[in-house]
Amino acid sequence: MSGAVIAGAGRVTQMSGPPAVEPGDAAAIDVVAVGSAIVDILVHATPADLVRLEVDAGTMTLVDLVASERLRASVAPVAQVSGGSVANTVVGVAALGGTAGFIGRTADDELGSLFCSDLARSGVQVGRTTHTPGAGGAAGAGSGSDAATGRCVVLVTPDGERTMVTHLGVASMLTTHDLDEDMLAAARVVYLEGYLWDVPSATAALHRAIEVAHAGDGLVAVSVSDRLCVERHRRELLDLLRDDVDVLFANEEEAIALMGVPTVEAAVAAIEETGVLSAVTLGPAGSVVVMPGSSVTVPAAPVATVVDTTGAGDLYAAGFLYGLTNGANPVECARLGGACAAEIISHMGARPQADLRGMLAPDTDARS
Repeated sequence: MSGAVIAGAGRVTQMSGPPAVEPGDAAAIDVVAVGSAIVDILVHATPADLVRLEVDAGTMTLVDLVASERLRASVAPVAQVSGGSVANTVVGVAALGGTAGFIGRTADDELGSLFCSDLARSGVQVGRTTHTPGAGGAAGAGSGSDAATGRCVVLVTPDGERTMVTHLGVASMLTTHDLDEDMLAAARVVYLEGYLWDVPSATAALHRAIEVAHAGDGLVAVSVSDRLCVERHRRELLDLLRDDVDVLFANEEEAIALMGVPTVEAAVAAIEETGVLSAVTLGPAGSVVVMPGSSVTVPAAPVATVVDTTGAGDLYAAGFLYGLTNGANPVECARLGGACAAEIISHMGARPQADLRGMLAPDTDARS
């Protein structure tokens, strides 16, 4: 396996294997994510259902607990599973054979227990978590309290498009007190969720996570999460690229918004100048790996039928980060990310159903 070139925070480091983490490499964790602890409630829906429920197709809408419980009672869930963007990613890392951890906030309620036990069953270490007392019953149904575990009703239409109605609950209360700094210090990569920049109390926690990661010689990766989120926090995200971020994940729309340019080609050119290793996903067209002064387009992996695009970007990041922490070069990382994304969009839900380790090339599966 050729050495990976890791770039960012104003530096380029040639690496022949996993990032060096000292002391105690044996105890290092490949990827530790800091993000929103959300339970995904997956629902099959038709365009007519979206009209009836008064939600706009393909959007993510934030609602209070009462509205969320009302919606939950009016649909027929296919499944309930721990979710949240970066939580999906670390589950993918674990499924590939890597070591992974998650830090977030849940409530002491039904969905909070589901979230933590589901991650643990998936092989993800759950960091020291603040369990806010729940409102009782089915996560405080009907109480109007925000002291409940976050949940997202994911309405999936026949074309595979997802429409999300989210109540953040206590996920929106993340602070520095919720950080498991021992876990962060052991991480080869600390992976941060862009959505948290919408949460005022969480921004201090994210900056502290960056400090702890770099103090432990870990890398910092960021998913910018959403175009509207980018537009709200563009200046701060650009500051992070200049000073703190080693790896960036964005889709085509997010990259254009972040760099303030009209086309993805211009966005890629602008990202090249930052010196940050980046992956810009292009949907069916694959992805572009951006390195200091160059970029490579990697075609999408084939998929027979697109069933549900939920989690495609999250599992792309899982494959990319697994490759990165196991000595792959950036193009190889992108190919593995694309293969993981193809598996996810072939079925309902954002968790793998196939054996992801079977996608690894013999020299990529360093843990066998």
